[in-house]
Amino acid sequence: MRDIVNAEQAQAWNGPEGVHWARHQDRWNAVNGGFDEPLLDAARIAADGRTLDVGCGAGRTTRLAALRAPQGHALGLDLSAPMLAEARASAEREGATNVRFTQGDAQTYPFEPGSFDTAISRYGVMFFADPVAAFANVARALRPGGRLAFVVPADAALNEWVTAMATLRDLLPVGDFGRPGQPGMFSLAAPDRVRDILTSAGFTGITLTRTEAYGIWGHGAEDAAEFLLGTGPGRHLMEQADADAREAARRTLTDHLRGHEAMDGTVRLRSTSWLVGADVRGDVSAG
Repeated sequence: MRDIVNAEQAQAWNGPEGVHWARHQDRWNAVNGGFDEPLLDAARIAADGRTLDVGCGAGRTTRLAALRAPQGHALGLDLSAPMLAEARASAEREGATNVRFTQGDAQTYPFEPGSFDTAISRYGVMFFADPVAAFANVARALRPGGRLAFVVPADAALNEWVTAMATLRDLLPVGDFGRPGQPGMFSLAAPDRVRDILTSAGFTGITLTRTEAYGIWGHGAEDAAEFLLGTGPGRHLMEQADADAREAARRTLTDHLRGHEAMDGTVRLRSTSWLVGADVRGDVSAG
């Protein structure tokens, strides 16, 4: 990759975190898939539309976008080589011929101006070093009047996986999972900040709709607890604890998650996100 400014993110997503997400792509799609249809509906993809998927990961949303544009195509862009390898393999298995994937940093990637009608992202736009520059680069990649739609987490307290992890505060060094406006997963949780960033980046007609979806985190409380503790935040916390604290954390989290087991044994947790829509000003992509 060249022109990488989000170097810390590139290192993480090409290391253990990217490998974890690639290995567990089906599980992450079960967690986040409830936002797919609202996202794609908000994107208003035409049958011949050209779609850019920012931070596409293992490519589920890219392939879904391509299905909505049988006469068009979709490009998935991500920093993570492990996840892109899974994305390409999945597209080949599914026979998706109007989709492709490339590795790069959306903040600096040299898109051809006006080469897309729509840009989408499912949880792929929260970690930019300079979000205004990143969204401005995406805006230039869109045609005048092009459409942007993305999903980002709302306030941490409204997400039940955060509530679950907070039960471990007496056992692990659980701090804040992120505050609106600060770098991290919840950096775009404040609506006014989102509006300011997108306006500065060249977007107009900005809307934010609070959207909820229940994701499947595991089959049984023990399975869900192991999965949560194996994610990036969970793994980081467990690495800082001794063996006794780690075992106690597993028990505590498992006990908490038993209260979220459905009749079929799956553990379902509510996620609350902002579904953001915006349009490119007519003077941006030519700039």
